[in-house]
Amino acid sequence: MPVAAQVLRHAASRPGRLALAGPSGELSYGALARRAERLAAALAPLPAGAATPLAVIRATDPVDQLTAVLAVDLLGGTPLLCDPAREAPPEIPAALTVDAVPARLPDAAFTGRPARPGDLAWACFSSGSTGRPRAVVRTRGSWTGSFEPFSELTGITADDVVLVPGPLISSLYGFAAVHALAAGATALVPGRWSPGALAGQLANATAVHLVPHRLPELLAARPAASPLRVAAVGGAALAEGLRERAGMRVVSYYGATELSFVAADADGTGLRPFPGVEIDVRVKPGRDLGTVWARSPWLAEGYAAGASGPLLRDGDGWMSVGDLAEPYRPGEALRLRGRGDGAIQTGGATVVPEDVEEVLRAVPGVGDIVVIGSPHPDLGSVVTAIVEAAGAPPPRSALEAVARGGLDLAQRPRRWYAVQELPRTATGKPARALVAARLADGDPALRRLS
Repeated sequence: MPVAAQVLRHAASRPGRLALAGPSGELSYGALARRAERLAAALAPLPAGAATPLAVIRATDPVDQLTAVLAVDLLGGTPLLCDPAREAPPEIPAALTVDAVPARLPDAAFTGRPARPGDLAWACFSSGSTGRPRAVVRTRGSWTGSFEPFSELTGITADDVVLVPGPLISSLYGFAAVHALAAGATALVPGRWSPGALAGQLANATAVHLVPHRLPELLAARPAASPLRVAAVGGAALAEGLRERAGMRVVSYYGATELSFVAADADGTGLRPFPGVEIDVRVKPGRDLGTVWARSPWLAEGYAAGASGPLLRDGDGWMSVGDLAEPYRPGEALRLRGRGDGAIQTGGATVVPEDVEEVLRAVPGVGDIVVIGSPHPDLGSVVTAIVEAAGAPPPRSALEAVARGGLDLAQRPRRWYAVQELPRTATGKPARALVAARLADGDPALRRLS
């Protein structure tokens, strides 16, 4: 997250301004800058020889996570926030690992080299990547350049108190925290969604970032005297009427970890290209829907360690992750229709079915498995697993135990079915679309596991 230079400027002009408030304490901009500089001095230098010097950060406290991010940024490295409860993937080429930030650091000065827009200065995991992790790498300019237009869309300034009620390993919440620091605002970073703490958090917050299905719960918990004035909502479409019920400004947006911002809806009239973004929906002959392509300064460089993923490129600077939309003409609203690669949108997270299937195939008694998204009124979809078993299927408890051990929370199936034989394509692969259709039609051959 390339924001160290901005934080140092705020520390010089407003050192007493509260920068971060988290579960274990608070830091002013002056204190945050000092801790980041001291940690950078303790970590320096980064090992030489890495084309992309990735620094894996596994600290548990969100204030410590952001302190480490700033320190790595000062070093000229590329911070990658990882889930502290899981081992960093071995294929990620880490030049440095930060497991914790010491409570006391030596009082040593550190001066980083001048930042350059083309530096690789930020990495994060694309949503749903656990079986085959994909770390998306961005340049400094692709990150910091989007701050100003986002500030203009939302009106977030240095005078705001910004609530970031989710884990910073999520690109949505990670961006929210570093954008607040870049703006000189106060970031409230509890590290997770906590319904019981919302009322207290909203007593001071003037802005909030969240995913659509969390907005109703936030509105219900908002105190009457709350100063909250704007919500930035990303991940999925807003439910009908929710913007009107919010009683404040709601800015919704569409994007992807690989593409960053693509389109935003600041007034309820529909998604329009985010500033600096060109949009093209490429419709193949005979099709009603096309694939969304974007071209902008905000696009990622690609995946670390040469990992494969949904990111597509052409020779003219356009990129796509396979999302589908209705035909589009400049000046119109972008009308999204879903994922073209079968990915499941659930509560703002993107789950790749193949990643879930890879883990669950290891359960004894599973012949094969298909994972799809089933409609859900609040989450958009829920992850649903259909297990192929010639005889008695494995018990649901065994399937769930493996899911807990190998999958992130968003990836774990909520609904389980069994079938003696999955329908297959001509090449022998399970026919995912046909399975989804049969389930939607109530095919009795698909038996619900209880």
